[in-house]
Amino acid sequence: MAFPKVGNLAPAFTLPDQNGKKVSLKDFKGKKNVVLYFYPKAKTPGCTVQACGIRDSYKAFEKKDTVVLGVSPDPVDKLKKFEENPKKEEAPLNFTLLSDDGHAIADKYGAWGPKKFMGKEFDGILRTTFIIGKDGRLKHVMDKVKTKTHHDDVLALIDELGLS
Repeated sequence: MAFPKVGNLAPAFTLPDQNGKKVSLKDFKGKKNVVLYFYPKAKTPGCTVQACGIRDSYKAFEKKDTVVLGVSPDPVDKLKKFEENPKKEEAPLNFTLLSDDGHAIADKYGAWGPKKFMGKEFDGILRTTFIIGKDGRLKHVMDKVKTKTHHDDVLALIDELGLS
């Protein structure tokens, strides 16, 4: 599956968040830039590092008029646990997590496909980030994501793209 084309309208979606509330891309059109990032699994080491970096940069994203939405195939109840306690003795997450149980939205965005882990091949979430402007158009696709610096890399791209 290929990524949507930069410059086109980003594929529409409505998914439940960690509280079971429906969140749609159209909720942000004309109001906020959207960082839509796909991650494989809540409460795993790399995903936790990535999420905590975003949590700790929340104010920087707010200053850039940008909302962050994390998407995984995890069920809502697992996302709620991830939000409340990403790592022992750490602050809870402060941004929206979306459940793409069945990976339909990941498919639409080209973020589901073949992977290798510990010598095994399987289909799963491809760690990918999409930056969507206030106009609803896809501005950038990051398919080489480093979990430790993801938040800084995305903030720099928002500036580079002139979205802040």
